[in-house]
Amino acid sequence: MRAIVLSAGYGTRLWPLTEDRTKPAIPILGKPLVGYVAEYLAGYAIDEIVVNLHHRPDSVRGALGDGSQFGVRLHYVEEPVILGTSGALDNTREFFERETFVAINGKIITDIDLSAALETHRRTQAIATLVLLPNTRRERFSVVETEGEKIKGFSGMPADTEEGPAPLMFTGIQILEPQIFEYIPRGVFSHSTSDVYPQAIANGEIVAAHVASGKWRELSTLRRYLGISVELLKERGESYVAGANSTISQTSTVTDSVLWDDVKVGAGAQINRAVLADAVRIPDGEVIEDAVVVPRELVEGKTRPEKALPGHFRGENFVVPL
Repeated sequence: MRAIVLSAGYGTRLWPLTEDRTKPAIPILGKPLVGYVAEYLAGYAIDEIVVNLHHRPDSVRGALGDGSQFGVRLHYVEEPVILGTSGALDNTREFFERETFVAINGKIITDIDLSAALETHRRTQAIATLVLLPNTRRERFSVVETEGEKIKGFSGMPADTEEGPAPLMFTGIQILEPQIFEYIPRGVFSHSTSDVYPQAIANGEIVAAHVASGKWRELSTLRRYLGISVELLKERGESYVAGANSTISQTSTVTDSVLWDDVKVGAGAQINRAVLADAVRIPDGEVIEDAVVVPRELVEGKTRPEKALPGHFRGENFVVPL
């Protein structure tokens, strides 16, 4: 079985970490985020994978290579103009016109049972099956409306009230039949949940809902990136992670933090709940807490994306408070 890992987004909410790389190439405890997705698919014998690229495409190529280190074979397809979640499928349809395939976001870490979702897909004879989870925290993910095992539509964000059952949200994992291409417009930007599935449902097609369980982590904001990294560190019994060629002074303190490559932490510095990107230099005695730090030269003169958190220059660093 083949799969496509959707990796073309700009990752603006993860800026400035995405100034020099795309979101799926960001390291999570030393491994690129998209590497977790590749390993997840390989665990279900899905070893031929298309990765669509747009923003900073070489950063994904550099992080994944040919895929062999993750147990897969990779095909890279660039989008000169970004095409959206279903436009990406149209742009790669020659890979997927023969058999059932999987599409998955390149920004998640999960252990959801994909075999169970495939069973639902086959049993319901669906043209598409979306893997859903109860949104127990009522986070800002669109609500998926279902009736039995069928998806009926997509609505806005969940209400703030805690009353009633948890709404369902889409995990970014979907199983598709080649017939879905009949509903994807050719050569234009389009999204699956707004442009394709509503049309298919209106035409009588079965778009199935598989309500799963398990761990699912979505890393689309700076706060999520740091929080989930700290969760993973605690699961490993560690307080921080430091990348290649990083050095930490013996008199400094580093807790609940992520240090990328070539980071230097000076004497007496205190780092707590922070992300220090490649080549960051923390001066002696500096205190960094609840923040993301990148080198000043990486973003100086650049325009902050609309959805990105504001930051400020501090010496040779750019600091984004969380």
